Amino acid sequence: MPVLSRPVRPSTSAVLVCFTCIAGCSRPAPSRASAAADSVIPAGPYGDAVRRGRALLTTTRDSLPGHVGNKLRCTSCHLDAGRRETGSWVGVFARYPQYRTRSAMVETIDDRVNDCFRRSMNGTALDPAGPDMRDIVAYLAFLSRGVTVAPPSGPSTRLQKWAAFTADTAAGARVFAASCAKCHGAVGEGTPGGGAPPLWGPESYNIGAGMSRVRTAAEFISRNMPFDVPGTLSDSQAFNVAAYVNAHPRPDYRGKENDWPNGDSPPDVAYPTRSHH
Repeated sequence: MPVLSRPVRPSTSAVLVCFTCIAGCSRPAPSRASAAADSVIPAGPYGDAVRRGRALLTTTRDSLPGHVGNKLRCTSCHLDAGRRETGSWVGVFARYPQYRTRSAMVETIDDRVNDCFRRSMNGTALDPAGPDMRDIVAYLAFLSRGVTVAPPSGPSTRLQKWAAFTADTAAGARVFAASCAKCHGAVGEGTPGGGAPPLWGPESYNIGAGMSRVRTAAEFISRNMPFDVPGTLSDSQAFNVAAYVNAHPRPDYRGKENDWPNGDSPPDVAYPTRSHH
């Protein structure tokens, strides 16, 4: 069983990156990102690689059991096979290589995929030169057809609005019981058979995952949850339930103290680093 690490509970002034995985149950919400239909995936070896890559991402634990250490799959977080607006893979291939502050390195798309396997999937990296990585990247490249190849223009402002919120985990517990437990279970255990993923405990994402950040989680929840009626929670409710979920224990991530080595970690990181405590 993985070692569990308990994040610092959010205080009244501040709260605790891939938020893996808060997919739910019932009928899916419509896709919010444009993407090609299956009929335009070409025949032949390239199309076969694209389809296999998509299958690996949608059935990750079953397809790659040696690399997944929990009960999640890549599309637990990247909904609609990576075509939903929040967590979208559309255009991702076109933005790599890019510099990432968490590692303070220029990373390739292979690096980014493996980062998710180690953190969000609480597992182990794929061989960058192997057929599994090749086909996953083929699918990501296919979703980026027509997207201009260019690095990000600057720091994202996507999460800044959450800085104005103060976490109330008691209120988050009430939201969870009313809107989340029907899919994720009363104690965050998830739905048997992989319908909805576990949100904490040894079978969930580890503390090094992006979803362990309350602001990242709140953004995802606000746009996508509850799964059958997304967008019905207020921003305050989304923030509180994100804080409640991330206040629970989850697997540790070895080497997390080396993240953001230049001391520029986001304010909601759930653990101390060597360069910023």
